[in-house]
Amino acid sequence: MNKKCVFLDIDGTLTPAGSNRPPESALRAVRAARAKGHAVFLCTGRNPDMLGPVLAYGFDGAVACAGGRVFAGDRVLYDHPMPDPDRDAALRLLAENGVFRTIEALDATYGDEDLGDFLARAGEGNSELVRWRRALAEQLNIRPMAEYDGRPIYKVVFMCTAAGQLAPARAALEQDYHFVVQDVAAHHCLNGEIIHRAFDKGKGVRIVAKAFGFDIADTVGFGDSMNDLEMIQTVGTSVCMENGSPALKAISSLVCPAVEDDGLAWAFEKLGLA
Repeated sequence: MNKKCVFLDIDGTLTPAGSNRPPESALRAVRAARAKGHAVFLCTGRNPDMLGPVLAYGFDGAVACAGGRVFAGDRVLYDHPMPDPDRDAALRLLAENGVFRTIEALDATYGDEDLGDFLARAGEGNSELVRWRRALAEQLNIRPMAEYDGRPIYKVVFMCTAAGQLAPARAALEQDYHFVVQDVAAHHCLNGEIIHRAFDKGKGVRIVAKAFGFDIADTVGFGDSMNDLEMIQTVGTSVCMENGSPALKAISSLVCPAVEDDGLAWAFEKLGLA
């Protein structure tokens, strides 16, 4: 078979949400695929700092920051931080309307100091919510917003209780930014991300494929939530986890068992990757 370029979301796909430890079956599948000559990239909303513990298990590179930073080893293929005026407007308008904010630079993540209390009240909902709650609880390099020093950021994660709280930020920024709202509502919590329209996971897939000489038909993408939509729409073969979004399942080539049920290993074998 042709060599494939595989793209793996992390939270809810490669690992249980909020975890840095993939199932052993998934690690074996990735190692077997790479041994066969397939390339395997992470494709995630996480910044390089937060994806580092997973990258250490052995991958060819990553589409990070939801496509804002793409790299293979030490080679940077794409880099697009948020312009400072847009960052400042987003943070101000969200704060003024009671929206809880987390911002991601390459090497650091900052969150509103009272985000932990908000998450504790919000209840379960989806992999993104669980990841942020666990990350905060485990102090996974999320620093207080008061410590933010102005370094470039790549995206803003928001959480609020009503869509109207986002309206002022949408009015100011939506021409240039996607407001990606998760389609699985948590109890009293609306959560999502503000991401520049210049990039997304699907464009990251195309950047990697072009750099390494892969036809798009020979790309495979694994995801579970709507922030994987552009990746799923772009790759030649798309796979959604059983624990994933119903809307994503509906448009994917294949639905595999949940991450906790060794779904990634199952799919790698079914697709002849491992």
